[in-house]
Amino acid sequence: MTQTPPHTLPELDTAALLRQAAEGSQRAWNTIVERYSGLVWSVARSHRLGQADAADVFQATWLRLVEHLGAIREPDRLGSWLATTARRESLAVLRRAGRDLPVGDLLTLEPQDRTAPEVDSDLLRRERDGVLWREFGQLPGQCQSVLRLLLLDPAPSYAEVSAALDIPVGSIGPTRARCLDQLRRRLNP
Repeated sequence: MTQTPPHTLPELDTAALLRQAAEGSQRAWNTIVERYSGLVWSVARSHRLGQADAADVFQATWLRLVEHLGAIREPDRLGSWLATTARRESLAVLRRAGRDLPVGDLLTLEPQDRTAPEVDSDLLRRERDGVLWREFGQLPGQCQSVLRLLLLDPAPSYAEVSAALDIPVGSIGPTRARCLDQLRRRLNP
C-alpha cells in the first residue's frame, strides 16, 4: 500500500484541487505541482533550453497558473493549459535571448544513478546510456521533443503533448513510431 506524501492530497480531481488551491490550500497547490511538474519541465527542456533558462520557464509557468488559478475554465485540461503556457514561455525566452539552440547538453538530462554498489555494472550502464544519449542527440529535434515528453512518468496525454509541441494529436503516435525506429536503426546498424 502506497502512502500519500504528507505535503500532498490523495487522488482528488483536478477541479477540486484548483478550487482548494484558489482558496489558499498549500497541500492542494503542492499536489498540483507534484502531478504536473514533470510535464512542465519536459516542455521547457524540449525547447533545448539550458538548465537556468528551463528553470526560469518552469517558474514562470507556475506563476502564470497562480495568476489564473480561479479562471481555469476546463480543469480537466489543466495539463494541456500548463503545456501550452510552458511552450509559450519557452518561445519567449528563446526570442529574448536571440541565440541559436544548444544541442550539447543532452547527457545532463539523465541523472546518474548512484545506488548500484558494483563498479562494473555502473560503468557498463553509463557506457550504454552514453551511447543511447549520443544517438538520441542525433535524432531530429521534433523526435527528441516527442520522445522526451512521452517518456515522462506519469505519461502526459496526447492532448497535453499536442499542446506542448503544437502538433496535431493524430500525428503523435506515428511520429513516435518513426522516431523510435530511427533510434533503433542508429543503435543497431
